[in-house]
Amino acid sequence: MNIAVMVNLRARRGSEKVGGLVQRFFPRARLALTRSLEEARTWISEQLRPNPPTLLLAGGGDGTITGLLNELREQGLALPAIGVLPLGTGNAWARVTGAPKPSEALRQIAACGERLPPLRPFSLVRVEGRVAPFAGTGWDAETIQDFKNYISRFPPGPLREANGGLRGYMGALFTGAIPRHLFGPGNPRVKVYNLGGQALTIDSRGSLLPVPNGGTGALLYDGPAGVAGAATTTEWGFGFKAFPFAQAVPGRLSVRVYGAGVVEATRNMFKLWRGEHPLPKMHDFFVERVRMDFDREVPFQFAGDSMGMRRSVEFDLAQESVQLVDWRQLGRIFA
Repeated sequence: MNIAVMVNLRARRGSEKVGGLVQRFFPRARLALTRSLEEARTWISEQLRPNPPTLLLAGGGDGTITGLLNELREQGLALPAIGVLPLGTGNAWARVTGAPKPSEALRQIAACGERLPPLRPFSLVRVEGRVAPFAGTGWDAETIQDFKNYISRFPPGPLREANGGLRGYMGALFTGAIPRHLFGPGNPRVKVYNLGGQALTIDSRGSLLPVPNGGTGALLYDGPAGVAGAATTTEWGFGFKAFPFAQAVPGRLSVRVYGAGVVEATRNMFKLWRGEHPLPKMHDFFVERVRMDFDREVPFQFAGDSMGMRRSVEFDLAQESVQLVDWRQLGRIFA
């Protein structure tokens, strides 16, 4: 195989040690250890454009993988098969595809020889010309900045590392977003408009059905939004199944709006985390394209990275899809 590997040294678990493992397993692979998007951009332009890889292994979190996809698109390269190495914080795509630790992942790829490993297709959400597995607003988007502020309290070293994962995320949630909404203005209101073909929804038994009067231009929802977003993958990181029906309807985005207040959401936290259905005030739609208009500016996140404040955002299904290494299936082959 024609393999290229990029490791984000700024990812939570990114390190030159991972680069050493790559060189051990794939001495002829084109390897980049990057600290910025500009370094990744240069590597793609100089190393990948002249000879596109068959398989691109990417070490980092969801933001790293998403940035890589968008840079490949910007430079006019067809998206290669991508193997996600879980070096980030939330690692949604890595979890969904069952990625093992990097050393085991590299061993399994090396055992494939010249054959591509098993692949799993994923559609992509497009927002403002960029693509991602998920994007949206709500408590999660607020918590991204809260999380950065929270871990910055700890000096570099073991203590910061211990709080750099789920523990830190929950700490940021309970010291930031939840108190703000509990004592602040509460949830914003959102109007969700269908801009594509007939919208679908899902009933309490899990059956798909058309939204009544849910054609092009229909107002699908008008009400409060603690969380609102779109996805093509089930997770938002840390094992949180925020979009449990994301792949239930091929060729459609999974759009969710959760209208409960912060107290009710906190009581239902574990049900939300597991993706239980049905839940009161949870609204699911399956659409080709949708617009959300809010009554005030709200923070948006794009694959776990902040994209600033927005009052109106459109989501649609990207024309491209990406083939990710199916680590679970690959692991069964070499078990």
